[in-house]
Amino acid sequence: MRTRAIALVAAVLVVATACTGTNATTTPAGTTPAPTSGNRPTVDGAVKTTAAAFTVAPGVEQITVTGAPAKAHLTLVGADQHKILTLVADQDGQAVFAYVPTDYTTAETGTGDGPPTADGTALKAGPGYTIRNESADPVQVSAPTTVMARDDHPPTSLYDGQKLAGVHWAIIGGKPVAGEEVGDGFGYITMRDGVSLSAMVRLPDPTVFGPGPYPTVVEYSGYGPSNPTNPEPGSMIATSVGFATVGVNMRGTGCSGGVFDVFNPAQQADGYDVIEAVARQPWVKFHKVGMVGLSYSGISQLFVASTQPPSLAAIAPLSVIEDPWKMSYPGGIYNAGFTKQWLEQRNAEAAPGGQSWEGKRIAAGDTTCADHQKLRTQNIDFQKFTKALEFRPADEDERDLAILVKDIKVPVYLSGAWQDEQTGPRFATMLTNFTGTDKKHFVLFNGHHPDGYAPINLSRWLEFLQLYVAQEVPKVLPILRAGAPALFEDNFKVKNLNFEPDRYTDLTADQYPEALARWEAEPQVLVRYEMGAGRADAPGAPIPRYEATFPSWPPPNVSAKTWYLGAQGTLTDEKPGSPTDSGTDSYVFDPAIGGVGYASAAAYDFIEPSVKVDWKNTDPGKGLSYVTDPLAQDTAIAGSGHADLWFQSEADDANIEVVLSEITPDGTEFRIQNGLLRAGDRKVDASRSNDLLIQESFAQQDYQTLPHGELTEVKVPIFPVATVLRKGSRLRVQINTPGGDLPLWFFDNNDYGQPHAKQTVARQPDHASSVVLPLLPTGAVTPAAGYPPCPSLRGQVCRAYVPLANTTG
Repeated sequence: MRTRAIALVAAVLVVATACTGTNATTTPAGTTPAPTSGNRPTVDGAVKTTAAAFTVAPGVEQITVTGAPAKAHLTLVGADQHKILTLVADQDGQAVFAYVPTDYTTAETGTGDGPPTADGTALKAGPGYTIRNESADPVQVSAPTTVMARDDHPPTSLYDGQKLAGVHWAIIGGKPVAGEEVGDGFGYITMRDGVSLSAMVRLPDPTVFGPGPYPTVVEYSGYGPSNPTNPEPGSMIATSVGFATVGVNMRGTGCSGGVFDVFNPAQQADGYDVIEAVARQPWVKFHKVGMVGLSYSGISQLFVASTQPPSLAAIAPLSVIEDPWKMSYPGGIYNAGFTKQWLEQRNAEAAPGGQSWEGKRIAAGDTTCADHQKLRTQNIDFQKFTKALEFRPADEDERDLAILVKDIKVPVYLSGAWQDEQTGPRFATMLTNFTGTDKKHFVLFNGHHPDGYAPINLSRWLEFLQLYVAQEVPKVLPILRAGAPALFEDNFKVKNLNFEPDRYTDLTADQYPEALARWEAEPQVLVRYEMGAGRADAPGAPIPRYEATFPSWPPPNVSAKTWYLGAQGTLTDEKPGSPTDSGTDSYVFDPAIGGVGYASAAAYDFIEPSVKVDWKNTDPGKGLSYVTDPLAQDTAIAGSGHADLWFQSEADDANIEVVLSEITPDGTEFRIQNGLLRAGDRKVDASRSNDLLIQESFAQQDYQTLPHGELTEVKVPIFPVATVLRKGSRLRVQINTPGGDLPLWFFDNNDYGQPHAKQTVARQPDHASSVVLPLLPTGAVTPAAGYPPCPSLRGQVCRAYVPLANTTG
């Protein structure tokens, strides 16, 4: 299984006429003209004009121009006749207006650079936009056109008239059944603006699952879901268990038309159109479809479901993110590791011919795929663009799933790992926001990015899809059970893995309502503990040692527990109260650690039971360590926390990392979780925070340098996690420069003008630094007896505990 992470639609009502450049438009309800803030000059009404000879295609928060002269100066003008932006067309006379600066400017296109400036917004929906070719004499002006919002839907006739053919996929061998060809399942789906997306339809093996119609799922991403010969993991698994699958490439990727972006509203609207077009196909059971996929194709499900397609039955996203900006800037610190690499890969694969299978399609005569490559010159460099967004832009709310998931109305199955080395653990902070549906099931565990496809998790995934998409009593066919161990061994490198035993064997096929009622009566949250230590003969296998269920996440019965930083590296229940147990500790900024990870493995290697790691101890003087006495009872952590530090730096700012670990009685240290924050981003958004979950705004206007010579309160959020520290273990909290404690996330640690800055943390009666964690009541979770071996736990590295003496000041 391949596992990879992680960031233009006009209505059919808007018809562009290529010959004249004029548009017949209607104005969607609720839209408004573009804002005129900033320095934007007014169009000179005295200039002689004529009708445009180029084509204008408006879309969702963008406008595409084609057919203009090479290097023409094309100016976007708002309904108020203010000039917004001039783009110099590429050699093919193309330009795409998607991001606009606050102040009017002129920018080249086709260079691969980012937008003209990071100071601006996405193009806003509204009527009255025109495009002027100011290189022409007289100036050519298009007819007024309307830019759509994400939720301006086209007429249903767009979907009713589209026909998709499929190829039956053999359950054994991963190829079409005898007499059919791979190309029989490849085609295109037309979006509301006329852009077409490449799609690959695979129907289940008819010798096993019959003639159809079939329960159907869509896998939608910018990887290669429509690659005819190489299905993505979600599609491969779903087809093998009896589902028709439709793999669709996002616009600007694969053989799809349009221009690529990362999780923008146009992609979200496209997903709506895909669902509606697919659901109308005659081979779709109930004319309702689900969605599947992990990582990119898991994240896309949440965006699409938030648009509320009427024909969407359910979604099953695995290993997702919360906010794309926070993925690039966890804690406000640039992620120069996995996220940077992922964006660079997206740029490369979205380039003309960026995926090898596209070239094969074109060589075989796919002229549509070939034509779609031309507009790729308009792609921007999203890695450069993201790197320029040091502060979270207001437009990010349109891509913030913590905000959007409340609009999801369909059933949801979501799984994720606390230590996900690619997309991280922030996804769990938004689980409480799924308020639009009470049909939700979250499976949470320690582990790695691909572990949503572990057999034990796939068992619940399959039950969910069979209940909500196939509408049948869940079961795994004997032929699947027979073949599964070889497939799982090939991918997870562990023998004798299989689906869990069927849980509905007491029900007959006609007792679907009873099966559904049983599923919906189960607690919404299942937490799997100590994944990797569930089989003594296979350390690292994706099997838990024990489990617990909760009605919601975070569990409603958690309470905030405060431990205070104490003298001589202690972590105590008591707030410092006298000169003998108070003071300050300090460490020195470590510029090199940001580029250090504890593993050199490639991202896909983390699916295996063991990965070579080297979790180094913090060098003396470059971090602080605080440790509790042995715990008097089992202590269950469940949710988000934070470190409440009274902090001072010799520099204007400081990047801070907090690391939690468990020290067992035999001296083994297991990493639990971490937290990150650039101190200048310490402004807490009180409306989204509580006594445990701390959410900063990361807005530019809220940024504050650290005052020199003063202690300042800085609350460092700690990512969510669930773990049980057994009686006799000790909790360790470390504070240092970000880096060294993760495998694939690296950090650009700015020295803020002081390359050897001393950072100071106070532990005084009136400046009592502490760590605040969410604890369940005693006995709420009963851990398995004894400790897991080191190493064994998936995602949780371990080492021999080495004390770190703090430098006092």
